This record gives sequence, C-alpha cells and structure tokens, in this order.
Amino acid sequence: MKTNAVRLLETLGIAHRLVEYRPDPDNLSAENVAARIGMPPEQVFKTLVVRGDRNGVCLAVIPGNAGLDLKALARLTGDRRVELVPLKDVRPLTGYLRGGVTALGARRGYPVFLDESAGLFDEIAVSVGARGLQVVLSPAGYIAAVKPVIGAISRDKGC
Repeated sequence: MKTNAVRLLETLGIAHRLVEYRPDPDNLSAENVAARIGMPPEQVFKTLVVRGDRNGVCLAVIPGNAGLDLKALARLTGDRRVELVPLKDVRPLTGYLRGGVTALGARRGYPVFLDESAGLFDEIAVSVGARGLQVVLSPAGYIAAVKPVIGAISRDKGC
C-alpha cells in the first residue's frame, strides 16, 4: 500500500520497512498495535492531535506505552495550555482516522513535537496514515522526514 508517508520516505531515500497487521477496531491502542507487529510498545510511537491556546493545532508523537505530558508540551509549543483534540475533530483537522494519524507526509503542515525517547532506539514504528500499516525506520530517518521539535513530552501512564 502506498500512502503519502511511504511516498515521502521513498522520495527522500530514507530506509524503512512496512509492517502490515490486522487492526482491531475495538482496540486501536498503540500497545495493541505493538503486540500485533511484534515490537515493544515503547518503540511504537503514536501521533496525537493537540490544540494550544496560542498556537493552535500541533501533532505530538510519543511512545505507545506513555501518556502525553500536557504541561511539558505547552512549554515546548509556547502555549499556556494545550489539550487533546476531541476524537470527532481529528479527521476534519488531519484527514486521518483514529489509529492512522501520522506526521509523515501529512496533508496539513502542523508543527510536530517528538518525544526525546525516540533517540534511545535503533528503530521506531509509526503509522503511515492508514490503520493496519506501520512503518519501521530509524529515529534519524523519521526526524529527517518530519523535522520535529524534540523534547521530553511523555510521562508514565500512571502519573
């Protein structure tokens, strides 16, 4: 399957591999995706749509086993506060369904913020804009393609 994300990676010459899996419409969590593709959840990054009070919509890319630290993201974006966009607004804002949101080849040029933990791994997985398909690539390749701001924006889910 060729998505905008795959086309972008090919155009940029960034090494990657696609991993297909059968999505569970009742459980689109990154942890479930990680189990289905055989990777640890901390290496499967999810893309969240967030809105700041000053700078508007952005994308936050964090490990699948973590939660978003809203205060840390707000500091990084220059907003006083940020909040997750309601699920009903994700598709109108991004063109993607939940479980398929990606910053790679995104249709709209929202700023992207990547959790610094991505740099701990040789490879990470992210959605390519469709449920049931992930791309595995080096963090450096992802950074080259997306040009995110990098910072500590995730927290343990228990916090």
